[in-house]
Amino acid sequence: MKRFNYKAKEKDTGKFVKGSIQAENERFAGRLLLEQGYIPESIVEEGTGVLGKSNHVSTKDRIMFTRQLATLIGAGLPLAISLRTVSNQTQGKGMKAITEEILAYVESGKSLYEAFSSHQEVFNGVYLALIQAGEKSGTLDLALKRLADQEEKDAAMMSKIKGALVYPAIILVVIIAVLAFMMIMVVPQVKNLYEDMHQKLPGLTQFLVFISDFFAKFWWLVGLIVAGVCVGGYFFVKRTPTGRKIADTFKISVPIFGGLFRKLYVSRFARTAEMMLATGVPMLDSVRIAIESTSNVVVEEEYNKSLEIIKGGKPLSESIANLNYMLPLVPQMAGIGEESGKIDEMLGKAAQVYENELDEQINNISTMIEPILMVIMAGLIGVVIGGTLLPIYSLVNNVKV
Repeated sequence: MKRFNYKAKEKDTGKFVKGSIQAENERFAGRLLLEQGYIPESIVEEGTGVLGKSNHVSTKDRIMFTRQLATLIGAGLPLAISLRTVSNQTQGKGMKAITEEILAYVESGKSLYEAFSSHQEVFNGVYLALIQAGEKSGTLDLALKRLADQEEKDAAMMSKIKGALVYPAIILVVIIAVLAFMMIMVVPQVKNLYEDMHQKLPGLTQFLVFISDFFAKFWWLVGLIVAGVCVGGYFFVKRTPTGRKIADTFKISVPIFGGLFRKLYVSRFARTAEMMLATGVPMLDSVRIAIESTSNVVVEEEYNKSLEIIKGGKPLSESIANLNYMLPLVPQMAGIGEESGKIDEMLGKAAQVYENELDEQINNISTMIEPILMVIMAGLIGVVIGGTLLPIYSLVNNVKV
């Protein structure tokens, strides 16, 4: 999809106007202008319409777009008018550009699913599957509302997790600042004091002096190493399958947070499966998309075992009962749903249970981590104090003697 700048004349008034339009080619852009009541004078291609870094689409923009589109379609407005209205109200440049491209696709006669599929960097598999199911069943507004609700829940959950980590992060910064101050200001003074008195430094103090001198002489090297490790680690985790797998394994194995992440992935699986099944997506496709929604390659590999079991004719409850990282309530609720014919509703209830538990755990994260950080802080500062103050007391005692 390309963007074209145009100059055209209004059919009714003869007034000349300028603007831009999204279309597959120049000829199609001219046809769209004619359909909108303009006579094209000039049409010049501006660019390819590919989003750049400055046109990043935030989660907030996507949620707002989805919510507004659901409201307008639910109110009975035609799809093209709904998209044009949302485009006019959208503030984010990235989302506005995408909305215009989607509108151009729809006005060219393509389905909304095909239009959204052209931007899979913004709309994931869950989004596309629900759009497709909503179009087929005539419940597009409900599908969009479900999407907006779920994205808001996910965004709120991630915001809570990040917020819960703020306090521990502040404590770590304080620890590092205190240690840096003592290593830069206190340890060198102790060294000079011993040298002036021609005394031999204790072993612990010698070690601290060595670290202090090393950082004083090679701070630039330490900075380069830290920056290199951070940048290299980021690209290793983000760009390589091995790095992604190591990071995802760490998430579900690390103390305190491992259990939290497992509940997060299970709740995502159950909630997504509920949405898929409630919208009419076939069981196998629903489970496959629900697995992808976990966004953890290790969990996905384990959960993918259920797909073959389902293909063999087994029910969902049986296919996920013995999976690693699957918590027991989900297969139990799925089994009840299969018996009652309300499997989507039961999966939703299981998801709600784990979401509530997640909320409680997230609220308690700071309380759980604070004692550990305090012990670490006390230990590190105790080592530095032991290597600085105790030698000074020793010198004072020797002078008295």
